[in-house]
Formats: sequence, C-alpha cells, structure tokens
Amino acid sequence: MSIARKSILIILLILVADQVLKILVKTHMTLYQQIPFLGNWGILHFVENNGMAFGMALPGSLGKILLTSFRILAVVAIGFYLRHLIRIKAHTGLIISLSMIMAGALGNIIDSVFFGLIFGSSSPVQTAAMFPEGGGYAPLMQGKVVDMFYFPLIKGSYPQWFRGGSSFIFFRPVFNIADSSISVAVAIILFNQRRFFRHVESKNEAT
Repeated sequence: MSIARKSILIILLILVADQVLKILVKTHMTLYQQIPFLGNWGILHFVENNGMAFGMALPGSLGKILLTSFRILAVVAIGFYLRHLIRIKAHTGLIISLSMIMAGALGNIIDSVFFGLIFGSSSPVQTAAMFPEGGGYAPLMQGKVVDMFYFPLIKGSYPQWFRGGSSFIFFRPVFNIADSSISVAVAIILFNQRRFFRHVESKNEAT
C-alpha cells in the first residue's frame, strides 16, 4: 500500500472512530453521566465544551466562530503540507503523525460546525435526539465538542501550606479520540525530530 493510501486510511479510521463514539455518547448518555470502564482509573464522563482540546475554549459566539475558522484553515494548511511530504517521500513516521493530527482536527471541526444542527440539547436528565423535529440546539459553526474520556489516576490533597490543603486530581481534563490523536502525534514528532526532518537537513546541506 502506498504511503498516500496509508495516510488516507489513517485519517478515515480515526475520524470514523471519533465520530461514532461521539454520536453514541451524545445519544445514549445524559450530560455529566459517568460510566466506569477501568474500575476507578478510567471513566466515560460525558461533557461538552465550546472549543479547544481538553475543555479549553475562547469565550462567546465570536470566539467560537474564530476558533472554528482557525481550525478549518489549519486543516487546509496541514493538507497541503501533507501532500508535499508525500511527494518528496518524507519519513513515513512524519506523514503518519501529520495524518493523525489532521484527523483529530477534522473530528473536532465536525462537532463545532455540524453537531449544533443535527442534535438536540443534552441535559443532565435527558439524552440528545439526532435530527430533532424542531431543529438542533445551535446554528452552523456554533456546535459543542463532545468529550468523554476521564482518567482520574491520582487523587489527593496538597499540603496545608500550599493552596490551603485543597484536593487535587491527576489527570483532570476530559478529552476525546480526536484530542488523543493530536496529542500522541505531536509527542511522536517531538521525540523523533531528527529522524523525521532529515529531508530538511539534506536540502540545507545541498544548498
């Protein structure tokens, strides 16, 4: 299989897995519902957010539109760069990693752009309907991103002299498959910079 086809396959697999899980969570879980799946180590915890990975967001409707627009532009730029890397036969690991980033970005873009149109509102007492009669809960580009993975691996309290002895949880953020795909790919690129970017070094040496 060519690297171009591998790239497309990776993007499609991650995108389908991300969207299928989000749709299942959205239509079968109430907002903030928790379902343990690794004892107390891993929990399906349904939350929605307006923006960035791990629940971060820009405030207001304008912030939401700006963030979604930036994501779309970023995906277009990644697509062109990915095509360039395939053409010059760059390191396979770099191409696969960028494919993972592109898939993750696309997954959250779909939520932001379309979920408000095709789903009803989720609440702590009611699951969301898909394609409700009265229309969705938000206009185009105003949808919320569905998150569900929560891993409270360590629970404890700070010393009394630090933050007054308040409790802490690690790892607190709730995330989805798209977020994971982006984070893992970025980590792979950071740990393999020298190997992945040899084509850049070779070009610089040639000049």
